[in-house]
Amino acid sequence: MPSPKAKTPGRSGGSPVLGSTNGRYDFMSLTKPMNRSSPSHLVQRQGSDPTTARLRASESPTRRRGSSSSTGSASGQGLPEEDGIRLNPSLLRVALSSLLAIDLWLSKRLGVCACEDSSWGSVRPLMKLIEISGHGIPWLAGTAYCLFKSDSAAGQEVMLNLLMGLLLDLVLVAIVKAVVRRRRPAHNRMDMFATFSVDRYSFPSGHATRAAMCGRFLLAHLVLAAPLRVLVLLWAGLVGLSRVLLGRHNVTDVMFGFWMGHCQYNLVEMLWLSPQTLQWLLGQLV
Repeated sequence: MPSPKAKTPGRSGGSPVLGSTNGRYDFMSLTKPMNRSSPSHLVQRQGSDPTTARLRASESPTRRRGSSSSTGSASGQGLPEEDGIRLNPSLLRVALSSLLAIDLWLSKRLGVCACEDSSWGSVRPLMKLIEISGHGIPWLAGTAYCLFKSDSAAGQEVMLNLLMGLLLDLVLVAIVKAVVRRRRPAHNRMDMFATFSVDRYSFPSGHATRAAMCGRFLLAHLVLAAPLRVLVLLWAGLVGLSRVLLGRHNVTDVMFGFWMGHCQYNLVEMLWLSPQTLQWLLGQLV
């Protein structure tokens, strides 16, 4: 009687996969598709260490999809926040933009002497005369002349420090103008007296800084009667006002110029030079 083992069908049409069970071999048909997610297929496909293959096969696809979806949702949640930051400017930026718009509008409305055919064009020659009175060249030339013509040591000391303040004003204003580079108003006519390269910029007003510093200097170090003190204050205010009426500067340029001139006077007081100090400096240079 033939052995039961000999009657087991499919020996030639199958291949052993998992070994034997109770003395029998389990076979799998070649025509049946192999499960792609089975660990055995991963072992054959990877062709590497079986332990590493089983660890990779044990990773659930749902876990991988869940981690990728959570990462995508986290990045998706960050995008609206960034867009919100771009679309919602800060309160400070809005305030500065509004202040700039008001400054440009007010400066254009006040530029009534910018041209001869403006509403106050007949006053333009007087405004230009006030402009020249606040220019740096007349002040430098007049201060240097008074310095060399003065006989008293006190007068030389005052004129020396005023000259130092005027030179300091030219340097600081030129630096700020070169850094800020704000253009002059569009309605301005470039017909100023003795301009320099930085004079094409508007911020701050050099006439305003000079008027504020010289005004404070004259009131503090010269003995003036009350009417003359009023005239000095009136002159400083008219110099700043003429810059806007002529269309040379915006309102904020003049306001910042007055504040800068006030600070320059404080700096001159801190760096006050005596005649003895000047002689010592000249001796060191020689």
